[in-house]
Amino acid sequence: MIEKIDTMCLAVKDVEKAGTWYEEKLGFTVSFNGDGYRVLSIGDHPVPLTIEEKENVGSSSRNYPIFFTKDLDETYEQLKEKKVDVEDKQKDSENYYFDFYDLDENRLQVCCYH
Repeated sequence: MIEKIDTMCLAVKDVEKAGTWYEEKLGFTVSFNGDGYRVLSIGDHPVPLTIEEKENVGSSSRNYPIFFTKDLDETYEQLKEKKVDVEDKQKDSENYYFDFYDLDENRLQVCCYH
């Protein structure tokens, strides 16, 4: 039946502009250009992020991808230097994380745990 997650998908207003943002701000690479969408590779991880161009894009805070980093403080500072909209860092009993937003106000999150 279902074997794996093939991709995570986010809606964006302008796929060209958003693709450039994800490349420049997050270091993702375009692995496939489709008609109205891009598949973006994230490091050497097997699950990509797909951005799809949609006319009505609202803030999608319910469903969002969570990315992992080994150094959350460094990642936080790098995103701030790149003028990415970031929220304050948070800690719970097991995770260290923060939310940030792309050009279309899609919620994204970075976490770190040991």
